[in-house]
Amino acid sequence: DGTKMYVVGSSSDNVNEYDLSTAWDISTASYLQNFNVSSEEPTAQGLFFKPDGTKMYIVGSAGDEVNEYDLSTAWDVTTASYLQNFSVSGQDTSPIDISFISDGKKMYVLGATQEYVNEYTLSTAWDVSTASYVRRFPVTSQDATPQGLFVRPAGEGFYMAGATSDRVYQYSMGQLDVST
Repeated sequence: DGTKMYVVGSSSDNVNEYDLSTAWDISTASYLQNFNVSSEEPTAQGLFFKPDGTKMYIVGSAGDEVNEYDLSTAWDVTTASYLQNFSVSGQDTSPIDISFISDGKKMYVLGATQEYVNEYTLSTAWDVSTASYVRRFPVTSQDATPQGLFVRPAGEGFYMAGATSDRVYQYSMGQLDVST
């Protein structure tokens, strides 16, 4: 609803939670609290929440896994508890961002080492332990330093932000490379 904002910090390894007094207006943000993820990821960079706020996912350049957390109170990071992880080391040893489609049955991980967006299917929605690798899409020809990823809710496309070119690129899922 735009009344909350979350920022993950790679040096502090905190998920910082802010309240916005005017929905979607970041100038009205005020810091509320944080949750430290350094035990699971000492260089946290990518963050994703399940749409109902009851799950949080973290990736970072020091680890090679997706870390899953349960939130006992939706959207309140202080109620997060670590649940499990899923290794993505077979595709990239430095995942930098993560995104899901809205039903939680597809997960996408942006890798900083190989510069691919890797797609995974989850046999149980939102449960990373049930993930299996499907395919990948190379993004290095657009930017050698991919940083951010957002997959459209229905999974029909995605956006990748690059640090080398300082651009945001738009992709259609039809462009994905099915090679392993």
